[in-house]
Parts: sequence; structure tokens; C-alpha cells
Amino acid sequence: MAYFDIFLAPVADDRRADYAAFLDVSHKMMRDLGALEVVDLWGDDVPDGTVTSLPLSVKLKPGESVAAGYVIWPSKEVRDAGWAKMMEADDMGDMPFDGKRMMFGGFSEMLVTRA
Repeated sequence: MAYFDIFLAPVADDRRADYAAFLDVSHKMMRDLGALEVVDLWGDDVPDGTVTSLPLSVKLKPGESVAAGYVIWPSKEVRDAGWAKMMEADDMGDMPFDGKRMMFGGFSEMLVTRA
């Protein structure tokens, strides 16, 4: 059964090109390690909230946007092995976002409906 990694991260607007370059490297690496699909998104309609919201979740600062993404792996075992290899890699380059304010986690599939 498919396994999903989902994340949110704050990225400085003036580092969007750096972030895109980082994504090129990370997408290739994840695909080489067995990921079926890797998708990254740039928030352009992400409203502020008063109790909770995507901007609040990553402690968004002025001049930043919320980036989101997901990775679909064929199984949790392939994902765990892939992440272990990625953590050993030293060729990822500079992370152009504040990893301390990043949110991420792994999720098991419950229900999928496609057209």
C-alpha cells in the first residue's frame, strides 16, 4: 500500500529560485530512491488565521510564503530506506528554508478517489 510524506515549510520569497533549484536535486534523489511521485507547491492563496492556519503553523514571517508538498512511496519500507539514504547524503546543498519551522510527517493511505 502506498505511503505518503507531507510537509509544510516557510520559504523567503526572495529565495524562491534557490528553493526551486533545491527541489530539482531533492526530486531526483527521491525518485532514484523509489518515490513514485514527488509534488511541491507554492502557496498563493493561504489565508491567515486567528486560532490556526497554514501561516501560523510554520510561524510565517513577512516576506515569506508557505511551501507544501508530498511524496508518494510504494510502501513505508521503501520510504524508510529512502529517507535513511537521504539523511546520509551530503550533496543536497543548502536548504533554502528554515527547517526548524518546517512541519512534516508520514501518512498511511486511507481512501483514494481518482477521476
